Amino acid sequence: MSSSTTNTTTIGTIGAPSRRNTELAMLVFAVLIPVFAYINVGLAKEGTVPAGVLGYSLGLGLLAGVAHLVVRKWAPYADPLMLPIATLLNGLGLIFIWRLDQEPSLGKAMAPNQLMWSTFGVALFLGILIFLKDHRVLQRYTYISMVVALVLLVAPVFFPGVNGAKIWITIPGLGSLQPGEFAKIIIAIFFAGYLMVKRDALALASRRFMGLYLPRGRDLGPILVIWALSLMILVFETDLGTSLLFFGLFVVMLYVATERTSWIVFGLLLSAGGAVAVATFESHVQTRVHNWLNPLELSNGGVTETAQAMYSFGSGGILGSGLGQGYSRLILGIAPKSDYILATVGEEVGLAGLMAILLLYGLLIERGIRTALAARDPFGKLLAIGLSGAFALQVFVVAGGVTGLIPLTGMTMPFLAQGGSSVIANWALVAILLRISDTARRPAPAPAPSTDAEMTQVVRP
Repeated sequence: MSSSTTNTTTIGTIGAPSRRNTELAMLVFAVLIPVFAYINVGLAKEGTVPAGVLGYSLGLGLLAGVAHLVVRKWAPYADPLMLPIATLLNGLGLIFIWRLDQEPSLGKAMAPNQLMWSTFGVALFLGILIFLKDHRVLQRYTYISMVVALVLLVAPVFFPGVNGAKIWITIPGLGSLQPGEFAKIIIAIFFAGYLMVKRDALALASRRFMGLYLPRGRDLGPILVIWALSLMILVFETDLGTSLLFFGLFVVMLYVATERTSWIVFGLLLSAGGAVAVATFESHVQTRVHNWLNPLELSNGGVTETAQAMYSFGSGGILGSGLGQGYSRLILGIAPKSDYILATVGEEVGLAGLMAILLLYGLLIERGIRTALAARDPFGKLLAIGLSGAFALQVFVVAGGVTGLIPLTGMTMPFLAQGGSSVIANWALVAILLRISDTARRPAPAPAPSTDAEMTQVVRP
């Protein structure tokens, strides 16, 4: 009997491998690649290996190592790719910001502050994995998260605008923060909790028209409210990026929850209608659209930043001019380190390097979607798809704006661009995805073995 019990227990606990050793091996490369890039920039700019390469290597390696140990301890079955990808993107972002710091015309050095914010981001990442034992706990705070998200979205209205947009708040002793970066995570928690309860009602259709199931009038209420809120953000804060992200996130999660294509159609129509309506009287949005349509028009004695970014991509070619050998100083102001950092990437590592970085983003998004598919509870599925969708939308609007596909929105490229709020929020986003992934991939507990007495009772008539 003892042998039988042992075999049953062994078979019952067999599940998906933890893959932590795979994660560790990839983390080594995720640290080495930015270190070699750091050395490459130093050789190109000064002809010598940078003096701070050892400190940078140890710092990035320490952050990655501690994060790996915490994942191994508190989320052993989590996805093995997310942490290495986030580490690599963050490390490369630090290198490109440091490279731009070498251009005096681009303002003060920002790489040290970005390293500090990255450390805070990893600390928050560790805290979430240690203290958030089960992602389903977040469902309890569905409506509280809605209030918190709205407060974060409205707060910048009471602070001065920066470059025409009110997206920052100033905290004494900490500097400026962008609350919209944190709001995208909190609003995803609210949407996941709300749609899990209301998805059956929202999936009902009153009639079929031109191949689409049209939702009932009273079910249009939620999407109309979110549409109105996104327009208010755009009008009062002139924040095109956050309004697109906010509304687009809800439509994506609504489609996933109800499987109704009609919600996508309504979302696109409302989004286009709202953008046209606001652009007719909001000068800041008009300027963004005008610069997008006329990038070569003279502005302040030169072409627009959009045109300079196009020149950067063109001069980079397929393989790029080489790290540290581009002309990003031609794009004046803070833009090269935030909005237009992709222009530096495209110029110095070329189309090949830019596509590699975009593939890293795509792979991180794919792992998030895979986590949503593997999640065993509906709240986890919706939350994972919401966080992945928010990340994907942000990458799209930033990359699309810099490459001229859509008007520039002013958002920050996750992990890559300068911005403390962005890097902290995105580390938190990855932590929540890892927690959901760990719960989804964790093997089910072995069933308790039956005793001889229990088997006798089952067999006895």
